[in-house]
Amino acid sequence: MTIKTILFDLYGTLIDIETDESMEEIYRGIAHYLTYQGIYLHRWEVRDRYYQIMKQQKEIRGEEYPEIDVEAIWNTFLRQQGIKAAPTRRKLSTILAQIYRGISRKRLQLYPDVKKVLDELRSAYCMALISDAQPGYALPEIKAVGLAGYFDPIIISAHYGFRKPDRRLIEKALENMKLMPAEVICVGNDMYRDIFGASRLGIKTIFFDSNQGEKYHENVTPDYVAHRFEDVLRGVEALK
Repeated sequence: MTIKTILFDLYGTLIDIETDESMEEIYRGIAHYLTYQGIYLHRWEVRDRYYQIMKQQKEIRGEEYPEIDVEAIWNTFLRQQGIKAAPTRRKLSTILAQIYRGISRKRLQLYPDVKKVLDELRSAYCMALISDAQPGYALPEIKAVGLAGYFDPIIISAHYGFRKPDRRLIEKALENMKLMPAEVICVGNDMYRDIFGASRLGIKTIFFDSNQGEKYHENVTPDYVAHRFEDVLRGVEALK
């Protein structure tokens, strides 16, 4: 079959990001912000309650590869703290999630030649995105690095409660685009989550050997290895 669409992973493939969620400043900043909402907690109380709710959320979902919803975590947190109005909780949940991400984020940039490669590919192919991510993080960050408008659909794991290598995320993208596995190529940086996940559906794969992600998974071999992002073009040409 003719290749019609290139499926991309986001973080570690297109976006070079570094975060540190162990930083004390995250929980101090959120604890200080919460005082303006009438909630008075020590930063470690904020941290411990956040992780407790996260654990409960994963257990309730019962997925093999569970994905969290950080805005839902903060919504539950706020409800437990007596914020009763649902619209207020939803708004504050987004704010808290983005404060958390903003403080923990150390680096956010595209890998070299990403836009050059994408510009060349989109003249001949549709492009879609499948990411283990939170919409409140990923969508603004896609815009911040200049990638808004490149991908349709954008499949974000937090919307579904499970993450890669769960095959359902790719299946949702294929269903949305009305395509068969043989009509797409998957590009990712993680041998387990991206390459193994796609290969289970019979999809051709390009492994981008970036500074992030699992480099080896037993009995998994990509169809092409790109050591630089510009090599993705050669990979597509070889596999099409």
